[in-house]
Amino acid sequence: MTADADPSTESTAPSPVTGHACIQGYLKTLDSSPGVYRMLDGQARVLYVGKARNLKARVSSYARPTGHSARIDRMIRDTASMMFLTTRTETEALLLEQNLIKQLKPKYNVLLRDDKSFPNILVAKDHAYPQIKKHRGAKTEKGAYFGPFASAGAVNRTLNQLQKAFLLRNCSDSMFDSRTRPCLLYQIKRCSAPCTGQISDSDYAESVRDAERFLSGRSTKVQEELAEQMMEASEAMEFERAAALRDRIRALTTVQSSQGINPRGVDEADVIALHMDSGQACVQVFFIRSGQNWGNKDFYPRLAADVSPAEVMEAFLGQFYDNKEPPKQIILSDGIEDADLMCDALGQKAGRKVELLVPQRGEKKELVSGALRNARESLARKMAESATQAKLLTGVAEAFDLDGPPQRIEVYDNSHIQGAHAVGGMIVAGPEGFMKNHYRKFNIKGDDLTPGDDFGMMKEVLSRRFSRLQKDDPDREKGQWPDLLLIDGGAGQVSAVAEIMAQYGVEDIPMVGVAKGIDRDHGKEEFHRVGKMPMALRHNDPVLYFIQRLRDEAHRFAIGTHRAKRAKAVVANPLDEIAGVGATRKRALLRHFGSAKAVSRANLVDLKAVDGISDALAEKIYDFFQDR
Repeated sequence: MTADADPSTESTAPSPVTGHACIQGYLKTLDSSPGVYRMLDGQARVLYVGKARNLKARVSSYARPTGHSARIDRMIRDTASMMFLTTRTETEALLLEQNLIKQLKPKYNVLLRDDKSFPNILVAKDHAYPQIKKHRGAKTEKGAYFGPFASAGAVNRTLNQLQKAFLLRNCSDSMFDSRTRPCLLYQIKRCSAPCTGQISDSDYAESVRDAERFLSGRSTKVQEELAEQMMEASEAMEFERAAALRDRIRALTTVQSSQGINPRGVDEADVIALHMDSGQACVQVFFIRSGQNWGNKDFYPRLAADVSPAEVMEAFLGQFYDNKEPPKQIILSDGIEDADLMCDALGQKAGRKVELLVPQRGEKKELVSGALRNARESLARKMAESATQAKLLTGVAEAFDLDGPPQRIEVYDNSHIQGAHAVGGMIVAGPEGFMKNHYRKFNIKGDDLTPGDDFGMMKEVLSRRFSRLQKDDPDREKGQWPDLLLIDGGAGQVSAVAEIMAQYGVEDIPMVGVAKGIDRDHGKEEFHRVGKMPMALRHNDPVLYFIQRLRDEAHRFAIGTHRAKRAKAVVANPLDEIAGVGATRKRALLRHFGSAKAVSRANLVDLKAVDGISDALAEKIYDFFQDR
């Protein structure tokens, strides 16, 4: 929390010495205030960010020449200067520390690398007929939020069954307003079609209430009521209605069975378990809301050597909840040193009390044991995959005469249909496999490109990529620069890429073109490099399979991006681009003319004859299509 910190207290004092002597020099200017300190090396790169209840006492501990772990000893030796920022409270120091760690990514701190927000289910209340949908990000829309869920897949599966059970709409408001007859979801019994009046206002509102009750943990009550209604319908020989109610009960049962174990005595909590082995760690998080298990996710924080479980857990909590609302309870496998401070900091974020627990017995202990077992198994799989990946990267280095195993491979591909909706895709792979949060898509913007000009498209993609790299990371210190480029193509593509790279003064990054052999099938690929003869790998070489997998992933990503762009263009309605034409007027135009294409061909007199279209708006619509 930087807002309450006093910037005037920040200080730097570069020292010609390093290590203990350098740190000792700061003691005379420090007092016992709480705050945050940064340790920097000779190039002013941040090595470590830490918090302190008492800055002078904490820094003096680093000034001692003995008694440190090997990791801290290395950090002290590398320290050439320090920076300090005092805060009013210890809690502010903790919050500021975690913000700085996430921003600066220091070498010696524990760092949470995967920090995405988690999806929720939203029952939107800004419309007469509430919509149920997946929501991610800030909770700015009016409505009831249920979550977080561990993944988008968990939300989608739950939404799919909830649609069967409660028949709530998931269409956008604009689509709802433009409907004149029920859509396919109504036909397959996934929606009650309130858009065309197939259900009364009161019955739809009742369905919304039932869905909210189910998501709030009162699932048994909802199912009992549906079962009673089913029996009444059956006794009244309303067999079609009884069958529909039976299907709704089955859908709710499917949701419950997919959740696994649902705790009886825990209403709202995150269960967090840590397992460490051979310098690596896995943190498993289970999300329990409304007495239901809404999925789990594993994390693999970056560790420095010889860190303790308490240090890893504290760093994880601070960074994980930096952009997430903490639950009422957080159940841990390992305790942390400053538990009272962490509770205070998380309570400030949530605006209510947050409790940290390390259970020793009972149901909560069983929950932690289950999460710990998942963490142990996940880390074992991860380590096995990493070992295999390391061998493959070593093989790539040997095959293409690289200086060492590449830590970042970037693979590029283009996708288009005769030049239309052209996109470029970049995928990234490294020691831990595909780095999907580093994937990038490029909408091809070049108006002067000949349709289908793959060379021109690749030139635009790489120009944009490396111009951004030179701007964001000119010194190549942030790990954003590739060690190897893979290009889908032969000698011509490689030569073109080499020319582009030379224009940006980047000639030290190896590049390999992957071209299909004479029969154009898997296993007979040829590899092209600048200034060298084409080469091939053995048909059963694991490195060949690895390269094929990289190329196929790039192709999949580019094709998927292209299809999404094409689909968006197909469903786009040009009427949406005209200012003053909202859902009601668009519906009036479509009813009058039958299609947007017919509107575009209409003359001014016909446009003015449409109900709700003024003369001025008719002229605006006419001019819009004439200009196109």
